Amino acid sequence: MGDSFINTLELFPRGLIYVGMGIVILALGKLAQDLLTPYKINNQLSNKDNHALALSIAGYYLGIVATFVGALYQPLTVVEDNVYTFTSEFGWNVLEVFLYSVGGIIALNVARILVDKLILYKFETEKEIIEDQNTGTGAVEMGVYVGVGLVIAASIAGTGSDASTGISVADSAIRSVVFFGLGLVVLGLYVLFYQATTRFDIHSEIEKDNVAVGVALAGNLIAMGIVVFKAVFGEFVSWQDSLIGFATFAIAGFVLLFIIRVLVDRILLPSTRISDELVKDRNVGVAYIESAVVISAGLILYFAI
Repeated sequence: MGDSFINTLELFPRGLIYVGMGIVILALGKLAQDLLTPYKINNQLSNKDNHALALSIAGYYLGIVATFVGALYQPLTVVEDNVYTFTSEFGWNVLEVFLYSVGGIIALNVARILVDKLILYKFETEKEIIEDQNTGTGAVEMGVYVGVGLVIAASIAGTGSDASTGISVADSAIRSVVFFGLGLVVLGLYVLFYQATTRFDIHSEIEKDNVAVGVALAGNLIAMGIVVFKAVFGEFVSWQDSLIGFATFAIAGFVLLFIIRVLVDRILLPSTRISDELVKDRNVGVAYIESAVVISAGLILYFAI
């Protein structure tokens, strides 16, 4: 008990530095979004009560936090003689976390544009969120931000130079970029798979302000983001092994989430069809249930395998 308490006291100042950095990163993320959007975010949220934009921004902040936690992974697992000390290496770790987090903010904003074009490519998401205040579209963007944030987090977790293994910063950065790109591809492919395995046109329904369909798709995007996190995260052994492992988990995720959706339809809601509830009745409650179950399935896959 005594040693544990002492170690906690030693860790506390270090943790406060990272907490403070997290607040700075969120502020930088807000600044980046303000600069990249042609509309006034504060005006949309406070004066126009734009719930669609609020959902999108909530996902954006969750994505930034996911990225920041991914950047923190390696520094928080490095222990020198079981004591965390303020050394020059600690200063370098702080700088690395900051730089990776800033890079993550940039990647998150760029990826959102790319994924939007892949997911809701039949209409302009900005118009739907700002002019029409389409909450379904806002929910999808929330799912995109969280899913992409998880992909970025997995891509950069454990990155950085490592003298014991001979891994350079450049090599780590290359791996991060490659698996980040692969993760985005998988998210895009999953949406196509989701569309192919549903009884309705997700684009048409979301454009018609169907919040239930937007929420259901957002839940599936987050669940797939968790699966991609599992596929990417872990010790890099070789390109062949890592790519095979990535493909295996991605395919397993597609299959598992499809099976879960079928089970929700047949077992959890046996007296109705989910597609009818989402499209005909626009039942947001059913969308919440489907989202919760598929996200839970993604978490089970992450921890069980």
